[in-house]
Amino acid sequence: MARRLFQYDPLISYRFIPCLKARVDHESGGYLFKTNTLGFRSKHEFNKCKEPNQKRVLIFGDSFTAGDGVSDGKRYSDILENMLPNTEIFNFGMPGTGTDQHYLIWKNFAMDIEHDLVIIGLQVHNINRIIARYRKYLNKEGNTILLAKPYFELDSYGRIQLRNVPVPPEKLSIESLNSDQLEYIERTGRMIWLRSLIKKLGPSAKDFAQRLVRFQPLEAYNTRLNPAWLLMEAILQKWVSEIEKPVIICPIPLYQYIEQISSPNHYQERFRSIERIPKIFIHDPLQDFLQFPYNIRREFRFKVDQHFTPSGHKVLAESLLKSIKPLLTNNSTNL
Repeated sequence: MARRLFQYDPLISYRFIPCLKARVDHESGGYLFKTNTLGFRSKHEFNKCKEPNQKRVLIFGDSFTAGDGVSDGKRYSDILENMLPNTEIFNFGMPGTGTDQHYLIWKNFAMDIEHDLVIIGLQVHNINRIIARYRKYLNKEGNTILLAKPYFELDSYGRIQLRNVPVPPEKLSIESLNSDQLEYIERTGRMIWLRSLIKKLGPSAKDFAQRLVRFQPLEAYNTRLNPAWLLMEAILQKWVSEIEKPVIICPIPLYQYIEQISSPNHYQERFRSIERIPKIFIHDPLQDFLQFPYNIRREFRFKVDQHFTPSGHKVLAESLLKSIKPLLTNNSTNL
C-alpha cells in the first residue's frame, strides 16, 4: 500500500475507502478510479434488487479483477458490461487478497444481492495466498510492513474453519514474528537470493532466467493431495454450495503461462477436476491468450508491473463472454 487507498476491515483485513476518487501513480502514467459507498471499486452501488428484465453478474477476485494499473472502464468487468445488453456487473475485486477473503466478501457483502451468475476470477497465484496468515505491503515511507489476514484451516472432516477474525488491525514487522509465524508470510517464490539478484538486472533478465531454468512458479498445483490445493478445493466447494445460480470459475493465468515460460498443465488439471461439482463451470482463458504471437502477448502486461494492460483485460473479457452468454441465456428462462 504505497498510499492511503484502504481502510481497516475486521473481517477481510481491509477495503477501499468508500466514496473515493483517486489517481494512482503507475508506470503507465497513472490510472483513475472511484469506489462506491461499500468500499469496492465500482461505478455501481450494490443495490440488493434488480430492475425488471435486467440481468446481473457478480465478480470476485484480487488485483487482476479490481484492475490495478488501468483506469475505470478498461477492466475486464467493465468491458464485459459493455458487451452484454441489459446487464449489470458488480465488481467485488480487492487487491492483495486471496480466494479465502473473496469467499468472505461474498458471504458478508454479496450473498443477499439478486444476481443471475457469479464469476470467481481466481488468479492462480491465490493458491499461495490462502495458506498465508500475513502479507507484505509497502507503507507510505516505502518500508515493508505485514498485515494479518483471515484464513481457513481444514478440520478432521475436511471442513473449513475460519480463523483470525476479527483480524488484528496492527501493522507488524517481520522482526516481530517468531520462527513459527514466519512460515505463514505469503510466499512469492523460491530461491529468494537468486530472484533478488535477477531483479536488479531488470525485467528482461528475469524473463530470460525463468525460460532458462523452465521456471514453475506454483508447485502447490503439482499434486491433488497438496495441502494448499485441498484447502482451495474445500473453500470453493463450500462457497459454491451457498450459491443458487451458476458459477464460473476462471483461473486467471500468470504471465509465465501466457508467455509460455512455464507449463500450465498442473493447475489446469486441478481446476478441471472440480468441474464435477454441480453448478460449476470452469472457463480457462489461456488458449485465447495463446492465439496471439509472442510480441503481442508480451503487451498484455506492463513492462515491470505484472498486471494486465488494457489489451490484456480486453482479451480476458472476450474470452469470458463465450461462457457467460449461454449461462445468462439459459438462466433467464428460470427467472
